[in-house]
Amino acid sequence: MKPVSFDYHRARSVGEALAALEEAGGEAKLIAGGQSLGPMLNLRLVRPARLVDIGAIEALTRIDETATSVRVGACVTHARVEDEACGIEGLLPLARAARGIGYRAVRNRGTLGGSLAHADPAADWPLVLAAWGADLEIEGTAGTRRVAADAFMSGAYVTALGENELLAAIHLPRLSGQARWAYRKFCRKPGEFAEAAAAVLFDPARSVARVFVGAPADRPTSLPMLAGEIARNGRAALRDDLLAASCEAVLAHATPARRQACHTMLRRALDEVLS
Repeated sequence: MKPVSFDYHRARSVGEALAALEEAGGEAKLIAGGQSLGPMLNLRLVRPARLVDIGAIEALTRIDETATSVRVGACVTHARVEDEACGIEGLLPLARAARGIGYRAVRNRGTLGGSLAHADPAADWPLVLAAWGADLEIEGTAGTRRVAADAFMSGAYVTALGENELLAAIHLPRLSGQARWAYRKFCRKPGEFAEAAAAVLFDPARSVARVFVGAPADRPTSLPMLAGEIARNGRAALRDDLLAASCEAVLAHATPARRQACHTMLRRALDEVLS
């Protein structure tokens, strides 16, 4: 199939993109890498009257560093994270996470912001950035605001973005030298979306402990009780009863096989962090 007819607008600035969205009156879609939207257009799952291309806006493609954080533009591709994050202090784990997304051809086009805004529960970045403790910078006709990455998705394909807003950047706190990080996912074959995934961050120098599960949950979901046990007791927290109790409520809707897969990914991530 092919998409329905639409107008195409290539924005040169964030302001121009927002104006084009507002002018379309809710009938426009943003496109950057197009790795999710392209197939949806071809299958006519979405039928926008206008596409607003933001992929060439310079402000959305920059990576800027400060002493305590790194700002990554929403239109930075997965491939750039894969290639460049390993050279930025405290961001090496992001390069490893990016390397596991799809295939290199997909990573060359797909963007961080596109993945987050699409909000597939099985995607990598929503889970990884929630566990990392990132903040998302959102720009709209009413101004700029920030939303914590773990609060950005409210469900499958549902985000905090308003009608005339776009995701501008991801703000990543730098990890300390003591930080331990792990992201594990289960896929039937390389390049597929995860059927089960978990991410763990333990950074005692910053008093941070986070444990999140993704698929088969419908959004990145925190396991605060388990994170607290890790912070207090370290490896002694790796008890099957505690892991099962932590996962049971958030994965109750999943099949037994997918619950078991998520439980396994969680244990492997915890083993890696606490070894």
